[in-house]
Amino acid sequence: MSIYTKRFISLLVPLTAFFVVLFIVSCALGRYPISPLEVARLLFIAPFTPVAGAPVSQGAIVLLQVRLPRIAAAALIGAGLSASGAAYQGLFRNPLVSPDVLGVSAGAGFGAALGIFFSLGALGITLLSFGLGLVTALAVGLLARRVGNDSTLALVLSGIMVGSLLSSALSFLKLVADPSNVLPAITYWLMGSLSSIKQGDTLFVLPLIVGALVLLYLLRWRINVLTLGDEEARSLGTAVGLSRVLVIVAATLATAASVSVSGMIGWVGLVIPHFARMVGGSDYRYLIPLSMVMGASYLLLVDDLARLLTTAEIPIGILTSFVGVPFFLYLIRRGRIA
Repeated sequence: MSIYTKRFISLLVPLTAFFVVLFIVSCALGRYPISPLEVARLLFIAPFTPVAGAPVSQGAIVLLQVRLPRIAAAALIGAGLSASGAAYQGLFRNPLVSPDVLGVSAGAGFGAALGIFFSLGALGITLLSFGLGLVTALAVGLLARRVGNDSTLALVLSGIMVGSLLSSALSFLKLVADPSNVLPAITYWLMGSLSSIKQGDTLFVLPLIVGALVLLYLLRWRINVLTLGDEEARSLGTAVGLSRVLVIVAATLATAASVSVSGMIGWVGLVIPHFARMVGGSDYRYLIPLSMVMGASYLLLVDDLARLLTTAEIPIGILTSFVGVPFFLYLIRRGRIA
């Protein structure tokens, strides 16, 4: 076992332990307090020792039906956005790239706004948001094939163009929306929030984000090779086109699924990969899993603040900006953007 691998394990184990503790504590926090020991019992012991005819406690109902779906979704979304951001930064060899580089967030946001505008209901809004996020990524990919020979630059430029077009369409939709109820709903959704997460939402994103994360984890060594450039990657025997498509599919799937249920949550996929590099280095074999664990923990922390700081819940997208922008400025000042 190499020294670098030992260092990675020495980082991953405490970070994972911190995540587990934070997950339990987050489940305990709220307007209806539940002790961490009771949370641990309900999550890890009660499912395997059922008692026939035993009454269901109020704490169990609050935890399992209200709090747990939201907290599990926060962990999944944080891991998905962070790993996607890390993968995109390596794929495009640009430290300023985030998960919305291909316009996926803009497409998902426009889809959700369209669903709210036509009053499609929670399920319809989620499905339309997710579907338009994927369609946007596909449109960017098709457009990039006709822009130029530099596939990386073509993808970025196409993403900027399509994202700008969808942002304009979203602005028009907000202009014509009913200002008494539809417009506030669209505006609030675009700020990003986990307050409306239900069990069905978590079950919807669970296989999508987990599948995308597994694929990114399996592709982590290929991302290392792709960071060297196309010519070097081909000389090492890597199928550049196929590898790039697989990375984009996985990152896009995680991003679209996340945005479809949580709204726009910025800065997670941009800042957390840099923080993971600071502690674990730039080797994607280790950067991808570190980004997953750190992103999940970060969004859990921010969501706890959103729920508990004030009596009225703060949209989580606002808090991620307040935390992310100063930290990113710190990285720039210290010359750690690389």
